[in-house]
Amino acid sequence: MKKVLAMILSVLMVASLAAGCGGNTDTTEGTTDPTATSEGGNAEVSGTIVVKAIETAYGADMWNEIKDAFEAAYPGTTVELEVSKTLETTLANEIQAGNYPDVVHLATNRDAKITENMINNMQLRDLTGVLSLTNPGEDKTVGDKIIEGFTETNATNPYGDGKTYLMPMFYSPCGIFYSANLFEEKGWTVPTTWDEMWELGDKAKEEGISLFTYPTTGYFDAFMFALLASTDKGIDLYNDVTSFKEGVWDTEEARQVLDVIAKLATYTEPTTTENANDIDFSKNQQLVIDGKALFCPNGTWLPGEMADSTPEGFVWGMTAVPAVSADKNPTSFTFLEQIWSPQGAKNTAGADAFIAFMYSDAAIDIFAKYGAVQPVAGIADKLEGDNKTFYSIYDNGATAVMGGFVATTDAGVTPADAYFTPVNQLVAGDITVDEWLAGIKDANTALGAAVISASEEATDAAA
Repeated sequence: MKKVLAMILSVLMVASLAAGCGGNTDTTEGTTDPTATSEGGNAEVSGTIVVKAIETAYGADMWNEIKDAFEAAYPGTTVELEVSKTLETTLANEIQAGNYPDVVHLATNRDAKITENMINNMQLRDLTGVLSLTNPGEDKTVGDKIIEGFTETNATNPYGDGKTYLMPMFYSPCGIFYSANLFEEKGWTVPTTWDEMWELGDKAKEEGISLFTYPTTGYFDAFMFALLASTDKGIDLYNDVTSFKEGVWDTEEARQVLDVIAKLATYTEPTTTENANDIDFSKNQQLVIDGKALFCPNGTWLPGEMADSTPEGFVWGMTAVPAVSADKNPTSFTFLEQIWSPQGAKNTAGADAFIAFMYSDAAIDIFAKYGAVQPVAGIADKLEGDNKTFYSIYDNGATAVMGGFVATTDAGVTPADAYFTPVNQLVAGDITVDEWLAGIKDANTALGAAVISASEEATDAAA
């Protein structure tokens, strides 16, 4: 089934570190005008390509394999590769000194906010042309291989100008996890609507099983985002909420989302709130393994996180969040990483070729071997075990949602404070949904007044 992707058009404007944007002193030689050849790949790609990548849980070995594969595909090139867990420290110093690499794999939403700083100061190269490139020995362009919509969101197109400045890497869909063993044992069908969910909740309650639990309230970001995008207003409501549009929480559709969560609170396992913290959260996840709760919102990392306490033979299931509107598909929020090229890059042709190579069949296979999944069509066919199930979520008709809140200056409140943290109080019965909504409205007003506008960013960048 064709992947259906919600288009998120809100502009990503994130508060950043102050970093200098001096001239490039790199003397690396290379061409500067990438074009596609009839045989595929880039024309005139040569010289040294300086690549910096943050080392994450996937490790450094896969990047060394990527380096070797790229150099084999492009004879005459040399990839000068640095992969480090402390990359942000050295990279910040290099950027401050005006020594720019050609390619950087470093996502947004990290504490150092280097990528956000490059975005806000308009120091990223336009990579839209990379989508038209074809890797050596292949027929499809990069754009044809990437899952539809993954280069049309605020995570990749931060200025809302229709151009791609960051390419999507290593995506991880979120959903609701459950014990496939328990559902098979009971003969239950996984719900696809909220009416079916409530019916199952009542049935499970009769057997002493709670319908729902959650690790911490922080997991309600992806959960609420999925719900917002599945109302009758669809992605427009999601965009309005995440950009703090005035009056958005007065709409019927926004209230419907809170009502779903409020009703779900009444079906939540009783011990959830006492363990919903950064230390004890795994106890809530264990409830699903132990058959004490049916569903838990989470991401594809969950099985690995719980491996030590998961009995042999246990099978995780994952489903999308049921839609609020009967006319919408179930939804799944997805996290992703990004790769980019700074304007100070010297070997721009090499940079574009290297970034395009991230979506080659060879690179896709290398990444998959280490558990890093690229957002390309048919990727689930290359996976095994749990991942094959999890990454098929969009093949099975779920609508994908990605992006996040636009950035603000200090408003005295964060979205987490007002939107997600109060869920614990809701479950405990300490607040009503009306009180929760009132707090959200107050926060929306404060945050809306503190939004960093595109004109402010342009002024800061020019200063």
